[in-house]
Amino acid sequence: MLEYSDKIHNKIGNVGRAGIVLGIVLIIVGITIGTISIVFGANALSANKHLID
Repeated sequence: MLEYSDKIHNKIGNVGRAGIVLGIVLIIVGITIGTISIVFGANALSANKHLID
């Protein structure tokens, strides 16, 4: 019975680690996409000003 408990404990630990790593990766990707979106939006506004003037 202890073998199964140890195996379950190890699998749950691995799932927890994978969840944390996935969360960190998603945060980094989200920040990157947000930054790129802001930069492209600023460029679009700048181009829009030149078209109007």
